[in-house]
Amino acid sequence: MSTTTVRDATLEDAGRILEIYSYYVQETAISFEYDVPTLSQFQERMRKTMERYPYLVIEDGGKIQGYAYAGPFVGRAAYDWSCELTIYLDRSAHKRGFGRKLYQVLEERLKEMGVLNLYACIGWPVVEDGYLNQNSAQFHAHLGFQLAGRFQKCGRKFGRWYDMIWMEKIVGEHQQECRPLTPCRDL
Repeated sequence: MSTTTVRDATLEDAGRILEIYSYYVQETAISFEYDVPTLSQFQERMRKTMERYPYLVIEDGGKIQGYAYAGPFVGRAAYDWSCELTIYLDRSAHKRGFGRKLYQVLEERLKEMGVLNLYACIGWPVVEDGYLNQNSAQFHAHLGFQLAGRFQKCGRKFGRWYDMIWMEKIVGEHQQECRPLTPCRDL
């Protein structure tokens, strides 16, 4: 029986994480990115995220099967208590509970930091096709996220127009006074 663990990602994990992500860029409209970033570009993205937010991987039998991280929502100081989440699993690792485990750990870490609102930006097909389905929205709904908004035909990939939806989950109590957000590295 293999052992499944969630841990902090390191820059040494970037090659495997990029391998997972590349599939979504090249073969799906789940990522609206057209070109796979280089390894150094991807490591720089990771480094920037890890300065303040959790960046996690899930391993099963010693192999990374997916990753998730948080990032700023909009990027202005008034939004500090809100984060945008991102998750990708190896295409062969779906329906095994890895996504739920990653998000549970990520949510707990963000709550420790003082984050109150979680957001997910999700590609949405008007009609499901071979590039995009509704699975990501269903996954998030299953974890307690609710639809917050929809942008129509805002992304074009593979010669098709796709909508984008935002889903949100409130994970803390909004007080009149609240402590400043604690960067992940300081916990």
